[in-house]
This record gives sequence, C-alpha cells and structure tokens, in this order.
Amino acid sequence: MRFRAALWIAARLLPWRVWRQPLNAVLRLAEPGDTRRYAGLSPAYMSRAIKRAARHPWLMRDRRCLRDGILGYRFLSEAGLRPELHFGIDPHSIATDRLVAHCWVSIDGEAVINDKLPGMTTILVHPVGTSRRAGT
Repeated sequence: MRFRAALWIAARLLPWRVWRQPLNAVLRLAEPGDTRRYAGLSPAYMSRAIKRAARHPWLMRDRRCLRDGILGYRFLSEAGLRPELHFGIDPHSIATDRLVAHCWVSIDGEAVINDKLPGMTTILVHPVGTSRRAGT
C-alpha cells in the first residue's frame, strides 16, 4: 500500500518538478532514496503499477516515456534492483524540425518499462547512482 501511495503522489508531482529542467536535474529526480524501501516487490508488478499510475497524463503528454522512465527507474531502484534508464533518438529525425526521442528502463538488458523503439539509436544509459558519483 505504501508503494502505491508513494507512486501515485510521485506521478502527479513529476510534471511540475521536471518542467524546464535540464537533463541533469531530471536525472537527479530519478535517483532513489532508500534503496531497500520496496524490497520484495517484483519488477513485473512494479512495472504494471508504474504504467497504471502514469496512464492518464494531463501534463507531459508528449513526453510520456520520460515520465514512465523516471518513475520506473526510481521505484525499481528503491526495490533494491539495478535498473538502467536508456535514452535514444531516431537518427532520421535529426535533419527535421522535430527530433524524435524515446526512453525506456531495463534490468539486466531486458526492457521492463517501455521498449526500445525500432530505429532508435541509444545516446545515454543512466545506471543507478551515476548522477551522485559524477557530482551532477
């Protein structure tokens, strides 16, 4: 019950917290607090709950995968897991007016929140604790 309540609150506050923030600040929001808080919850259960909590975005509609990714990375980390937050772009969109980007979360190389879209080139993989170690 504590997991679902914390997730619901985080999903509602996230759009306000990432608004106009640079990527390093957004990644800091994804960093976990207590990395054993939700130990014992399965990645499959958590993934379904995260997708359900973020399914009706009245803010961040055009960045739904970012919302899912940040929530997934943080809460999976707080379960003691070692997720990776991947960012990718469609190389064909670079020469257009609108860059097409996507993010997804994986554990041990398997996508658990969103899937890597076909044609996406990975440009950044953010593992647990990177922003704190790098001092960003």
